[in-house]
Amino acid sequence: MEEKIYSVYILTNPSHTVLYIGVTGNLIRRVREHKEKIVEGFTKKYNCIKLIYHEETNCVESAIVREKQLKGWRRDKKVQLIERMNPDWLDLSSSLY
Repeated sequence: MEEKIYSVYILTNPSHTVLYIGVTGNLIRRVREHKEKIVEGFTKKYNCIKLIYHEETNCVESAIVREKQLKGWRRDKKVQLIERMNPDWLDLSSSLY
């Protein structure tokens, strides 16, 4: 049986002024939904279409805990996390396909 992978991810808008943190069991599908603005809500309203950070785990509970942890951080700490993995804030979604 294939092990399920859960992703905690951060999206931003083209001007990098907004950060959105989410969790999903299918990162490729979920990022596509954000980019195509399929789901109403925060990411559609603020044009969060750029995947700038993600991490994976095989435990849904730990993914949810991590998502809540990151959401509780101040912006400067989130920026430090992003820039350790992606210093130029490139859209990482193309590397998923």
